[in-house]
Amino acid sequence: MLASAIQIVVHSARLSDGTRKFTNISEVAGVVGDQVDMQDIFVLERTGIGPRGNVTGKFKATGARPRALERLKSYGVHLPNSIFTEVQEIKT
Repeated sequence: MLASAIQIVVHSARLSDGTRKFTNISEVAGVVGDQVDMQDIFVLERTGIGPRGNVTGKFKATGARPRALERLKSYGVHLPNSIFTEVQEIKT
């Protein structure tokens, strides 16, 4: 029942530099048996360590379009399709 109530999951983690960042935005794709099937929509791609020791990276699209997009539109949230392409990068 819980998996049917949740559409989007935003995962944050404490990184090696001690900061917390969003690492994944995923969609609950369904339930197979007792397993909840998740599909990543955006992921943090770590690129290295900055001069001050902070983790650097880019938030990138995986190319997957969320099925919850139509539901978001009904709430007035209109997102361009271009943000879901793999080449799209979102600054963190």
